[in-house]
Amino acid sequence: MKSTTIAVLAGALALTGCATPNLNNTPGRPVVYQDVNTTSTRVAGVGVEAQDIVSSTDRMVRDILSNPAIAGRSTPPRIVVDSEFFKNESSSRINKNLITNRLRVELNRAAQGRLVFVAQHYGDMVDKQREAKRSGETDRGTIRTAKAKAGVDFQLGGSINSLDAHSANTGTMSRYHQITFELVDVEYGTIAWTGMFEFKKEAQDDVLYR
Repeated sequence: MKSTTIAVLAGALALTGCATPNLNNTPGRPVVYQDVNTTSTRVAGVGVEAQDIVSSTDRMVRDILSNPAIAGRSTPPRIVVDSEFFKNESSSRINKNLITNRLRVELNRAAQGRLVFVAQHYGDMVDKQREAKRSGETDRGTIRTAKAKAGVDFQLGGSINSLDAHSANTGTMSRYHQITFELVDVEYGTIAWTGMFEFKKEAQDDVLYR
């Protein structure tokens, strides 16, 4: 009887020791919303995260709109901002559209007519509707009829690059990111504007990015 009691107590202690502290596993626990700018989160690693996307795109919006060669023209230039020529050459897994979509949306909102955004990523949609109008399947709408689609003056290019370091002694991972944004004059092939956002992170336990 005595040996049985000891075994039960030992098992209980073992289970207690394996429990993760401060982990709420209560069934039906509500989802917790967080500010996308916060760095105070229990799930964080050395990759590109929400606060990095917000910070980098906000900075690029301010920089582009302060450049008279882009946003100071008497005739608003037409630009393309999408991920076609925005490359991820880093060791971080990231959906590039998270960056380029936010940059385009925030830039469009803040430009207030100083820039015209060409939606080449919706090219199939535009072709379908133009064909329907010209074939007589639909009428010609209420805005205009154009012989050709809008041409482009500037298009976004750029890349995400990284440099990793790992300590075998401490298990610490370090990653430096360099995100480059450029607006290319697609007639002359020159770079009309360029901007860079860089940051470095360290962590002992990296997280899985999907």
